[in-house]
This record gives sequence, C-alpha cells and structure tokens, in this order.
Amino acid sequence: VFVLACFVGWQVIWNVKPALHTPLMSVTNAISGIIILGGMLQISGAPTSTTTILGAIAILIGTINIAGGFLVTQRMLKMFQKQ
Repeated sequence: VFVLACFVGWQVIWNVKPALHTPLMSVTNAISGIIILGGMLQISGAPTSTTTILGAIAILIGTINIAGGFLVTQRMLKMFQKQ
C-alpha cells in the first residue's frame, strides 16, 4: 500500500500543471491540519500509552510541516514584491 501511495503521489506531483501548484499545496496543508487534529484526539488517552506518544509525534511533525509551508509562502511572496 505504501509503495502504491508513493507511486500515485509521484505521478500526481509531476503531472500537475504549473497553474495548479498553489491549490495542490493548500490541500497538503489541509491534510497536515487533519493529522494534527487526529494527534490531538490520540493524546487525550492514557499518558503512557503508545498511541499517546505517536499522537504527540504526529502533532510535532504536522506543526513543523505547516510552519514550513507558511515560511516558504512568505519567501515566495517577497520575491514578487517591488523593491
């Protein structure tokens, strides 16, 4: 399943037209938001369970992904501003 998901993802990314890159990136940020919400639900369990630890890791990685997306967007917007 993982290899199939990687192949389909690769095909989608490389075959998308340049005009559709922005909507594609917004969808990936939405997916990261859903992962963070799922991690928050998992953290509400017992504090020593494996699912709580995995939920915390999911929240951390999802937050890094969203923050990185915003930083890259800011850098791209600065490229198009007049000096």
